[in-house]
Amino acid sequence: MKKIAIQGTLGSYHDIAAHKYFEGEEIELICCANFEDVFTSIRKDSQVIGMLAIENTIAGSLLHNNELLRQSGTQIIGEYKLRISHSFVCLPDESWEDLTEVNSHPIALMQCREFLHQHPQLKVVEGEDTARSAEIIKNENLKGHAAICSKAAAERYGMKILQEGIETNKHNFTRFLVVADPWQVDELRQHHVNATNKASMVFTLPHTEGSLSQVLSILSFYNINLTKIQSLPIIGREWEYQFYVDVAFNDYLRYKQSITAITPLTKELKLLGEYAEGKSNV
Repeated sequence: MKKIAIQGTLGSYHDIAAHKYFEGEEIELICCANFEDVFTSIRKDSQVIGMLAIENTIAGSLLHNNELLRQSGTQIIGEYKLRISHSFVCLPDESWEDLTEVNSHPIALMQCREFLHQHPQLKVVEGEDTARSAEIIKNENLKGHAAICSKAAAERYGMKILQEGIETNKHNFTRFLVVADPWQVDELRQHHVNATNKASMVFTLPHTEGSLSQVLSILSFYNINLTKIQSLPIIGREWEYQFYVDVAFNDYLRYKQSITAITPLTKELKLLGEYAEGKSNV
């Protein structure tokens, strides 16, 4: 049985993504209050695998998770792209006219901004997790409270669904990374070696003109497709940045050659993982 650490509780989108990625396998979830605790779980037990959201098509990148990943020393072994559909739920014996407050994770609230704008009477309160918001309302019998969460969470905690699909943009996907202790990577990836066609890395560049364009030109020369680039300022080093880069490739050898070619042009280049492009639930 695989032990999977997630941020959030049972019924959360991390729970759904973990079961989708490890479909057909027996897994045990370790529910964590925050992403720091996910990496702490891996440090305490090298057999634990982490599942963490890294970017959303509406909210953008979770910048803090990029940094946690870099500092953790873990390796990315896979990814999963989950279609996010939010439901508006309440206690079974309540209805629209009873509600005065809505609770959910801040990103979920942001993704439902248009829906919330249509219901200005509802006080919006941020919580640590979508499913946890529903669980608290049910367990504490909080009258007048609604939650925004997945349909699966509503069903798990016996909540009434008042409206489904309340997200503003229906093309709402979250990309999750599967991460593991480096010592476990080879064993976990043994069934996917031939399918490896993506990689994530982070590096810094000298503060000189054209330093980034040189790196990008080399990647282009080797037919490496840049799928994401995210810059983060380095605290205490003015006007210097870390670049988090995702690439896709068809030829693993040419990909390795490109890494060798760009390494002298970068500082502190670190491969965060090589893996197969993630499936989606749509």
